[in-house]
Amino acid sequence: MSESDAEKETKEEEKSEESKPAAKEKKAPSSAVRPAEKSTVAKMAITGLVLLVAAVAGIFAALQFVEAQREREVQRWQDRLSIIIDSRRDVIEKWISKQVEEVRAITDPNVTQGVGFYVEQAEAAGGQVADSPELQFLQNLLNSRAQQAGFISKIKGEGAKAATEQYGYSGLGIVSLKGEALVASDSFPPINDELRAELARAPKDKPAMSTIYFGPDKTPSIMFTAPIASETDPDKSVGLVVGVKVYGKELFPLLKQPGNVDKTAEAVLLRLKERTIQYISPLLDGSPALKRKLNLDTPNLAAAFAVDGKEQFAIKTDYREKEVLVVHRTIEGAPWRLMYKIDSEESLAEAEERLRNMVLGFVGLIILLLIAFVAVWFKGASKRATEAAERFQALAIRFEGQRNFMHLVTDSQPNSVIVFDEEGKYRWFNQIALDLTGMDRGDLFDKSVVSVLGPQQGRRIERWVQDVLMSDEPMSVTHEVLVAGKGEMTYKSDFIPLPAREDFPPGVLMVSQDISEVMAERARRERILKQLVRALVSVVDRRDPFSANHSTRVAEVSRALASEMELDYVDTETVEISGSLMNLGKIEVPTEVLTKQDKLTDEEMAMIRESVFTSADLIKDIEFDGSVEGTLRQIQENFDGSGGPKGLKGEEILVTARVVSVANAFVGMVSARSWRPGMNFDKAVDILLSEVGKSFDRKVVTALANHLDNSGGREKWRSYGLPPKESDD
Repeated sequence: MSESDAEKETKEEEKSEESKPAAKEKKAPSSAVRPAEKSTVAKMAITGLVLLVAAVAGIFAALQFVEAQREREVQRWQDRLSIIIDSRRDVIEKWISKQVEEVRAITDPNVTQGVGFYVEQAEAAGGQVADSPELQFLQNLLNSRAQQAGFISKIKGEGAKAATEQYGYSGLGIVSLKGEALVASDSFPPINDELRAELARAPKDKPAMSTIYFGPDKTPSIMFTAPIASETDPDKSVGLVVGVKVYGKELFPLLKQPGNVDKTAEAVLLRLKERTIQYISPLLDGSPALKRKLNLDTPNLAAAFAVDGKEQFAIKTDYREKEVLVVHRTIEGAPWRLMYKIDSEESLAEAEERLRNMVLGFVGLIILLLIAFVAVWFKGASKRATEAAERFQALAIRFEGQRNFMHLVTDSQPNSVIVFDEEGKYRWFNQIALDLTGMDRGDLFDKSVVSVLGPQQGRRIERWVQDVLMSDEPMSVTHEVLVAGKGEMTYKSDFIPLPAREDFPPGVLMVSQDISEVMAERARRERILKQLVRALVSVVDRRDPFSANHSTRVAEVSRALASEMELDYVDTETVEISGSLMNLGKIEVPTEVLTKQDKLTDEEMAMIRESVFTSADLIKDIEFDGSVEGTLRQIQENFDGSGGPKGLKGEEILVTARVVSVANAFVGMVSARSWRPGMNFDKAVDILLSEVGKSFDRKVVTALANHLDNSGGREKWRSYGLPPKESDD
């Protein structure tokens, strides 16, 4: 029925009703509703229900989408905070290791001989040692080492009357096991009860760092110790070398992340004492170190979460009762916990505002769609209204072995052959080995390797012998040996365990081959290869002036990242060579394409992308120590498998290719061109971080961030962002 027909019918009904007054006074029963009206009401009810379900589903979907976006933003901040705290932890651990090593070095026989003998003599004399050349030598040594390593401080009362007590706060000293200072640097603090207690707790078999204690004038201090071995019994400790520093003076600056601009971000050192958490570094609210304490049971406390250490990241409340994003790490060698946090309000504010607007937008859109649908329905439930409803519904739903062996060995062997016993003494040797020592045969037998070769070379071999005996596995090492009349030579030594049989105790067979000439030839070959690489790179740079120096920079950054990741020698050389040669294939790209300043066509872009595979083809018959060809062929692979040419992903991609890929992207972003400036380092790192797990390996991007902040990368590569000279354009 058309609209006009319906209108006519309605008018006729009205006239009919007017002509029947009596009927108007009567109530029409429900059974009197026409079938058409029932059908219309039912359709409207069903449609309304569908609209309501669709609206609820749409709002639920919008909220789910927004929550997913919020979780992604929190995950991004977790990744960022993890990189920063790992960086700060590495710096702190290196600082602690350096202090321990400075103290331990004083016990090294190569640095000071007779320290153990001196301590034993002092102990025998009841701690009273008269002035002697040895005492003066140790005094001077401790002062010198203290100055070099920063174990110095002002001396209170210095220059005052003789009656005034003079003492320092930091220094180096040699202390008996009874806690008595035998000799010390000028500024070494007096041993009070707290320091004596820390000395009593210090391990007597290894270097260590103490917890925080209070020195002179209640100054917070920390102590580093290293045991002094007896001259007669190396397994027995007779005293300690002690290094004392004022706590925090050098440590606190290491907590600050270079280049950080977040106002509420802070790294905090914590320690647990009984059931109390103590903040042992200065806080953002101005609280000094060691002043603020909170109970471990404080609800939702960020510091309690960090000390617990079960999970790595959470959203908690800090000492200011502010909601914070927090990560934490254990510090090796220290009884502390490192926590890094940032206010949620600062870190998530921008994202929350964006998500809030998104929710409002979704809800507004749904309301508008509802209004539009209802309006269309009341205009006749047209086809357009039905399609709009369907579209809306779709939107709303988403060692005898020795002896047997000796019969096989003669003095005609070209290599040095030696058998050592468990104590590192010569039990058998051939003529070559004898000649290398310059001793007579009768004098060499049963001598220790340390007494023959000296402490530096002898202790290394002695240690290798012990390692092989303990593991019962062969071992090969390449090492330098100082040979009388020949200077320093390179040897490859194989250590083979010899099991005990009948009357022969266990031992180790050492076969050493002089490879000095081989190593020299290898070095010469590597020089020639690098010269060839530089020559090839210069050819490409002359043909592609817009990316001149790009390959050299990628090679430099790649080598730095390999070093930061502690890759082996072969992989380190491979990434450097690959970075240098990645653009070699451009020699087959027409000059007019390389120098074109207009937008490149798809064909020209493909030609540029394929040039890296041309590079691999050009060098495939050259023998490199590592897989340079394979690296070049995998540079364009993505970590998530979306790259090419084979769609490799994760660990399937060579680590060398993953390193060069990050280096190439970084150099491309931060290098200035004639038509644009170089990108800021922080922005480039943020972009790389956003592609972690997609295009790039997290370990490589983390190594880049650490190198920039902790290994001088920012200063070393600062020139990348400078505009190129006209001769480079």
